[in-house]
Amino acid sequence: MSVMDRIDGIGRWLIDQAPHGNVKDLFAGFCREAVRAGWPVWRASLGLEVLHPEVSGWQHIWINESLSVREADRATAASSPSYLNSPTRIVDETDRPFRRRLDVPCPEMPLLEELRLSGATDYVIYPLPFLDQTRTAAISFATRDAQGFDESTIDGLARAAKMLSPYLERHVLRRIAIDLLDTYVGPRTGQRIIEGRVDRGAVELIEAAIWFTDLRGFTRLSEHSPIPDVLADLNSWFGIIGEVVEAHGGEVLKFIGDSVLAIFPTSSEQNSRLACRSALAAAQEFCLRTNAGNELRGSLGRAPLMHSLSLHFGEVAYGNVGAPHRLDFTVVGPAVNRASRLLDLAKQLDRQVIVSRVFAQKLDQPLVDLGRHHLRDIDRPQQVFAPLE
Repeated sequence: MSVMDRIDGIGRWLIDQAPHGNVKDLFAGFCREAVRAGWPVWRASLGLEVLHPEVSGWQHIWINESLSVREADRATAASSPSYLNSPTRIVDETDRPFRRRLDVPCPEMPLLEELRLSGATDYVIYPLPFLDQTRTAAISFATRDAQGFDESTIDGLARAAKMLSPYLERHVLRRIAIDLLDTYVGPRTGQRIIEGRVDRGAVELIEAAIWFTDLRGFTRLSEHSPIPDVLADLNSWFGIIGEVVEAHGGEVLKFIGDSVLAIFPTSSEQNSRLACRSALAAAQEFCLRTNAGNELRGSLGRAPLMHSLSLHFGEVAYGNVGAPHRLDFTVVGPAVNRASRLLDLAKQLDRQVIVSRVFAQKLDQPLVDLGRHHLRDIDRPQQVFAPLE
């Protein structure tokens, strides 16, 4: 079978199969087709870099019909010895294929030495010609054939990799879009944007438990602490909020300076009572964790990070507002305004958490009655409550 016949076969398979499934299935199928075409591929590896705050990318490794996926941590990926002493780094820096016959030891590249000791005789890696060349995208092949790869195989694998490339890039771009939306606006909101809900003023009315919290004394902390320390404290504090809110079924919508807006929407699976119970449970867990953190800070001679938090329940308009070219997916409405005013009251009362009467009525647990209080721009005094200490 000639090189072009093999390439034609790979091309027909891609046309028929590539539009379906995910990267894992696509890569495994491609490797099977490469072997079926007569190329002596024993092992293949696919490295794809994405944009995610915690994950640098994924490496798919195919060996004799078995596929595994490894995840790379963003914080250490670029500086890890496995990358610095790898063929992938060479391809990243040169944007050219790299080949090494494995007939002699190669201790300077642990991966290739490991493959050699496993019986591999030849190795080649190709950069994938993605439109976006700023991130790693490479595919490699190794063989156990005694003669290694002949030149027609090297040429065929290079051509096949180029044919596979645009299908892979389509998956990578979609994954990047989803990850960025999840990171910056949250998974629930991100899904709505991906679905095409991007018209300015397009909103849906939903009921939700509303969470507003604020870091007290942040201005004073900022004035008297180095900026790196302030950012570390803020990120740690925000991190706890994100964890507890998501763990209890909510979604953080906004970080506003040192304040956070989150919602716990209702649905057919999660009614209003459950939403409020979840929001309160998240708030109580948040207080426990921040109190423990403040004890540690005190033992180190550092000032505590104090907060106030308000919980309310009501109907909100959930969707797009903003300028024509700069939209914000958020919640607006009287219920949001009341939650904000309740946060101001929590500061005045020096309370970690207060809840509205509407929110309290959704709970089946005792609360501390804090009486009626005037809220700015709200006509009548509002009854508010606090969780039991």
